[in-house]
Amino acid sequence: MHTPLPDELTLGLIAGGRASRLGGVDKAWLMRGGVPQVLRWTRRFPGEHGPVLVSTNRDCERYTAHGLAVVGDRHPDLGPIGGLDALARACATPWLLTLPVDLVGVNDCLIRTLVSKHEADGAFARDDEGVQPLVALWRVDALREACEAAIASGESAIHRMQAMMRMAEVAFAGFRFGNLNAPEDLLAAGIDPESTA
Repeated sequence: MHTPLPDELTLGLIAGGRASRLGGVDKAWLMRGGVPQVLRWTRRFPGEHGPVLVSTNRDCERYTAHGLAVVGDRHPDLGPIGGLDALARACATPWLLTLPVDLVGVNDCLIRTLVSKHEADGAFARDDEGVQPLVALWRVDALREACEAAIASGESAIHRMQAMMRMAEVAFAGFRFGNLNAPEDLLAAGIDPESTA
């Protein structure tokens, strides 16, 4: 089985959420340690991936001002599967690594581990809280087909789509990626909800 090389891998950040539990704040631009979340992830794995794409449907100029390539949903209001579909359609490399922009943290070895343990269509992570379907390595051709079929059938659950694909589940024992979904999550991560870039 072919092992993806860094220049064959695009980092796709999913930043299209509405953040309803945070009053609609754009989580991509929450400041953490003086760095917006979206820029934190673009810098997290130097040398381990090629291009970066951001899936978002608002404030596109804000991203492009930082040199980020933005893709919008082809099918609005579908949630994460719409973002995955947009990233897959725009991706010019054979492999795509997706991360939600509101993650709190990941292992230093995340990309290397997913790459080394992938099956034909990729791999997705499981942390101590359970399956994290959007923390995943995807073979882009397979992802495009799977998204198209899921959207056509009205299936929006990423884990159900992955169950139909040839993907490995990779456990990251003793680790919790976390998500910035609620005010208490921001406080635990040391983020001021009023502080955005």
